[in-house]
Amino acid sequence: MENASLVDEYGYVADGKVFLKGYLDYPDRQIGEVKRTEQEALDYFKNRFIIAQSKVAQLEEEVTDAQNKGSYLTKLLQLRKKLLSFDAIGDFPPLLDRLDQLEDVLSGLIHTNQLKNLEIKRALIGEAEVIAGSDDWKPTAEALQEIKTKWIKTGPVDKSVEAEVETQFQELMDGFFQRRREFFNEQNKVIQERLDQYDELIRLVERAARGNDLEVSYQEIRKLNNTWKTVGEVPIKKGGKLFKRFKRTVQYVFNRYNESKGIVYEKKVDPRIEAQMKMADEAEKLAKAQGKAIFDSANRAKELLNAWKEVKVPFKLQDKQINERFRAACDKIFELSYLGRVLDRKYPAFDLKSQAEQLRTKIREMEYLVKREKNDLHFAMQDADGLDPEIPEDKQILNKINTQKRKIAMKEVILREFTKALETAD
Repeated sequence: MENASLVDEYGYVADGKVFLKGYLDYPDRQIGEVKRTEQEALDYFKNRFIIAQSKVAQLEEEVTDAQNKGSYLTKLLQLRKKLLSFDAIGDFPPLLDRLDQLEDVLSGLIHTNQLKNLEIKRALIGEAEVIAGSDDWKPTAEALQEIKTKWIKTGPVDKSVEAEVETQFQELMDGFFQRRREFFNEQNKVIQERLDQYDELIRLVERAARGNDLEVSYQEIRKLNNTWKTVGEVPIKKGGKLFKRFKRTVQYVFNRYNESKGIVYEKKVDPRIEAQMKMADEAEKLAKAQGKAIFDSANRAKELLNAWKEVKVPFKLQDKQINERFRAACDKIFELSYLGRVLDRKYPAFDLKSQAEQLRTKIREMEYLVKREKNDLHFAMQDADGLDPEIPEDKQILNKINTQKRKIAMKEVILREFTKALETAD
């Protein structure tokens, strides 16, 4: 500074170079060079100080307006570091003091928030501890996922306890889901063992059916049939075909044996199957309702659905054809009922239209519903890759997708019926 040719309160020019005077513990620092005149160079860097002032003022304003003020601490620290190396001439200490004061405020807020977050996370750990030992897998998994969502949404805690609470929470989550995986793995192992037993019984019964001595075959198959009943249950999707194959062979031999002995059995219909047959017949009649009567049909169909659930028919006795008839009839009733509500809302004078116009309106609305639901199904299918039907949560999602497919298929059936009826009406 002794060789300075031009001096300002906070800076000076010496040997063709521009310097910022030292402040606090920082020494004098060269910030530029003289391009034209010394005064122009000095004025240029004095004007640049306005930028530094505006940056601090802007940060203060943003913090004042922000809801999550603590998130600005990093930005403040970066700004302070930038100011210490900023090429300008001016009074920097007051700006740094303002940042220090703001940092104290933010640090206090962050500390308070971290204490609140710690309280919340410890409460969540307590909730998880209560249920993490449960073997009621589905509801417990759902509850733990909700707790985890709350955990993720909760802000950070102080670094000194962060590792402790994170580890404690993760161990609870990992412990439950590991036990669940082990349970289902063991369950799958048991199921596979039963399936292997079923395969072996099918092999034995088919071998016995090929025997030359019908009496010997009959007695052997009776024993195998009794053994089959003791193996244990397996999922319908995995055991259904095996049961049908086994039953077909057993029935074939039993029929041959009865025929050789002159034994005639009257086929008895299980009273539960009879009840389902009557409900299926009624549902199909309800599905033929016209106009406003479809709303009464829908109410009755709901009653039938509840009654159907009360009829507990073992899988081995279920009649697939009756099940499909009943489900299709109910689906049709509910789809027609929904369409009826749409028509009532959008077309107050619908009943005054001609039959052909009514059909055209129904076709137009049903086509829109089909298109909308196909779009929804398309998006749902994109998320369905990799889902495992053996996992309860995944199975629930896949069931919803299958229901969507069934509803779309029924809408298309109704749409074809409308189109055919319109040809006759025209």
